Amino acid sequence: MTCDVSPQPGFEIVSESVPIDSGRELLKAADVAVNYGLRPVLRGLDVTMFAGDFIALLGPNGAGKTTLLRVLATLLRPARGTLKFGVIDALAQPERARKKIGVVSHASMLYGDLTAREYLLFHAQLHGQAGHIASRLVATWLMRVGLVRRADDRIRRFSRGMQQRLTLARALLHGPQLLLLDEPYTGLDAASADTLNSILVEFTSSGGALIMSTHEIERGMSGVNRVLTLVDGNLAEGQRAE
Repeated sequence: MTCDVSPQPGFEIVSESVPIDSGRELLKAADVAVNYGLRPVLRGLDVTMFAGDFIALLGPNGAGKTTLLRVLATLLRPARGTLKFGVIDALAQPERARKKIGVVSHASMLYGDLTAREYLLFHAQLHGQAGHIASRLVATWLMRVGLVRRADDRIRRFSRGMQQRLTLARALLHGPQLLLLDEPYTGLDAASADTLNSILVEFTSSGGALIMSTHEIERGMSGVNRVLTLVDGNLAEGQRAE
């Protein structure tokens, strides 16, 4: 299935900035530290992301990958450090930064009593879309993630893989510049994994940037151009071999 993450009619991906150019700096985190009680989890990390980045975040369980993604998503305030999204100070103005960020967390956090269509319409409305524009946007994303035939089924009846695909649609619905994914391949069969790969590659090819925590090395490395390895709260970076 092909996909296109360009703006829908009446729906602006980029605001308060110039159009994304490949290689332009989108996000810069500096000296980010997080402690859980007396235990350091992130030890003064520096992360810079550029338009077009497809980053795999690797490391053993407990290394701090989810914590780092939560900081970048402005869902967790670090003990120290700075986080800039373009000209936005994301720690001082997290609401502005969140308009440009899509998140797929390990927990789907879906509303089981809603249908897939109702759920996406709800999120479209949260992002200021309404009427036929919202309906068209939702229909487009239901098609892209392969859920058109189940659009009016209750989410509680969905398999784990279907829930993951719906979560991805929700994360991309508002046209973010940055996508953060925590183990997005969980529960996906081969066909769904291929759909996910296609969407992610198209997203970065269109000027977005993403960082993805994954243990699914055999499935999750398609399109990756940078690798970050997190061990004991410290980062090492390497370029993916072609």
